[in-house]
Amino acid sequence: MIKRRITKAINVGKVKVGGDAPISVQSMTKTDTRNVAATVAQIKGLEEAGCDIVRCAVPDMEAAKALKDIKKQSRIPIVADIHFHYQLALEALKSGVDCLRLNPGNIRDREKVETIVREAKARQVPIRIGVNFGSLPPVGAIGMTRGISRHTDGVNKLLKAGELADGTEYTAVDHMVATGLWEIGVLEDLDFDLIKISIKAFDIDTTVEAYRRMAELVPYPLHLGITESGTARAGSIRSSIGLGMLLYDGIGDTIRVSLSDEPTEEIYTGIEILKSLDLKKEGAVLVACPSCGRADVDIRKLANTVEGLMRKTKTSIKVAVMGCEVNGPGEAKDADVGIAAGVGRAIIFRKGKKARIVAEADMLDALMEEVKQAEQDLIGASTGA
Repeated sequence: MIKRRITKAINVGKVKVGGDAPISVQSMTKTDTRNVAATVAQIKGLEEAGCDIVRCAVPDMEAAKALKDIKKQSRIPIVADIHFHYQLALEALKSGVDCLRLNPGNIRDREKVETIVREAKARQVPIRIGVNFGSLPPVGAIGMTRGISRHTDGVNKLLKAGELADGTEYTAVDHMVATGLWEIGVLEDLDFDLIKISIKAFDIDTTVEAYRRMAELVPYPLHLGITESGTARAGSIRSSIGLGMLLYDGIGDTIRVSLSDEPTEEIYTGIEILKSLDLKKEGAVLVACPSCGRADVDIRKLANTVEGLMRKTKTSIKVAVMGCEVNGPGEAKDADVGIAAGVGRAIIFRKGKKARIVAEADMLDALMEEVKQAEQDLIGASTGA
């Protein structure tokens, strides 16, 4: 059983992050924030997919002001993603956002950070310190605002976690952690502790080591992610490995899977990562055989159809879709509801017992009827009804 790291709890809108709160799943809108209608529509889709917190890019003042109308129409907390210009953070706070994300790599003027923190403190709005390898401050110039070009900053010459050699004095992990600690220090000096932290890279070794190091140094909740992880297929795998390693260690309070795809795919993947580690109890778990030459029905089509139908399920239910007599009956019996398909027919199980035998043409409808009934039974058991 995973023993989670104890962290200070903060509230992002109505969502508790850290402490004893469940691990939340986040995404980021991929619309132009200045287009309020399109952004709100995407947020509503994310809400339906199970997103807990959503972040919006704030490239300019128009976008910062648009957050006011976006916030009014969102049922989930809004995080303003701020880079380069501290005035955008101030305007986003006026728009009523639930959290700020600040990048210590490109807002490095201490006085400007302090100005943001004072306004956030007055509103009790938390700040995520978002450290990314791709936008770190120059080596030797954390917190400095002038003097070194981003093209000659020395960051890309730092050895990453998987490249270390004996005698290495200062690494990418060191620089990422030091960058985060600098801004944490600024916030703490102003008696501000509504803090969460991310410390991400594309490289899994570097990301995992950076989070492990930071987890030992500070009490604040950690937002996990592998930055720019890739397309839905490759990025989901990369993120699952990196986030899975940390979550299994008990590290992580909220997650985002960064994919070059629809934002709802980020939510589906994030939820599945948590469910696979038994860190999320809500929602359906699907057990499905991969199919092979023994299968007598199109089990892949059936499994994918069932998965799609159950994506919005909130009940903690295990459903097995199996295609032959080798493992099918056993796995189906282990589920709340299971189906073991054979030649022209299928056996449907409920909690290890045969419920009925149906024709192949009727098996999807029959399976979903049993799933619906099982959900009602589980809800009744949990409420004592």
